[in-house]
Amino acid sequence: MSKNHGGFSEAGLRSMRDVLARHVDSGKIPGLVALVSRGEETYVEALGTMRHDGGAPMRRDTIFRMASTSKPVAAAAVMVLVDECRLRIDDTVDRWLPELADRQVLKRIDGPLDETVPARRPITVRDLLTSTFGLGMDMTALGAPIMNAIFEQGLTPNLPVPMPGPDEWIRRLGTLPLMHQPGERWQYQISNDLLGVLVARVTGQTFEAFLRERIFEPLGMKDTGFHVPADKIDRLTDLYAPDPQSGEFHVWDAAKGGRWSEPPAFQGGGGGLVSTADDYHAYFRMLLNGGTHGGERILSRPAVELMTTNRLTPEQQAVRHAMAVNNVHLSFGQGQHGGWGIGMAVRTYRGDYASVGQFGWDGGSGTSTYADPEKNLTGVLLTQVGMSVPNSAHAFHDFWSTVYQAIED
Repeated sequence: MSKNHGGFSEAGLRSMRDVLARHVDSGKIPGLVALVSRGEETYVEALGTMRHDGGAPMRRDTIFRMASTSKPVAAAAVMVLVDECRLRIDDTVDRWLPELADRQVLKRIDGPLDETVPARRPITVRDLLTSTFGLGMDMTALGAPIMNAIFEQGLTPNLPVPMPGPDEWIRRLGTLPLMHQPGERWQYQISNDLLGVLVARVTGQTFEAFLRERIFEPLGMKDTGFHVPADKIDRLTDLYAPDPQSGEFHVWDAAKGGRWSEPPAFQGGGGGLVSTADDYHAYFRMLLNGGTHGGERILSRPAVELMTTNRLTPEQQAVRHAMAVNNVHLSFGQGQHGGWGIGMAVRTYRGDYASVGQFGWDGGSGTSTYADPEKNLTGVLLTQVGMSVPNSAHAFHDFWSTVYQAIED
């Protein structure tokens, strides 16, 4: 009998550590923090260094840019408002977001911006929650006039133009036609940022203030926010975007003086959060617990069920599946789960070692966060290597392969 650690085998955990250490020892990933938990048992590994050229060792409380792993957490703010009946799922959004009233829709995705037809119906809260309101990052339409306009207007993070404040951001968004009819097609990213603007309009608070009050503080997520204050900046890694040809490490965002060292103009629910392994563990455990944490209710059970089960129709799922499967070279194999809930992927078929029903997401800054209700499992892997190269994605795949092998009941 191998020794069992709260549902993980000792040999399995050792194998997980060895595989992760191999990634660090290769020089491709300077450092990482990995956390896995089942029930009351939590196991953490901090390997390597915070910087590519050595320096301080990685620690359990190192702060990382969460990129798209912000999506599952930021979406919870909207569900709090739905729980309290301050928003209804099928309300039209015009009342709070008048900039999105009376939409025009492109006749064809790659057509000129003035060749449009009227939207068949208004945009609803549901459309925003499920990423189907009609605009988003479509990697199959790069170079089309609408995608060029999205980039030029600064409507997505980290591209040529800095993102403006929320009111100016949504004003610019309102000048563009939709790519698809409301509710028709799943599209990535922009709806998640829109949810933050919606929360601020409904509550009269900043998106961050509401998240802090209703999600972060009750969960003890003391290191999560949209920037890192000066007294914690030493715990933030530099973020690298290695050169895809040479593999040379380039600093994409420095910790000190970088874009997370001061509050942003736009608090982006699609990719703006910084956090730690323990903070994210608390959030995903709350979801596994059906919305409670330490006896306190954060979200209702039905809200959690809605967030963490597939929300897409078969037609919408076909589009998402095609994007994941046929653009696998773009994402290094990330995204093959089938379904999408609210702010996160939901596994609808057995495609690798993970169970059907596993939910969570990955981030382009080298972060991966999922929970699995069937196995009562939470896993978090945080690196500082962006996905200009496949290295962090490969580490994710190996992490999850070893985590699932380490489960022992």
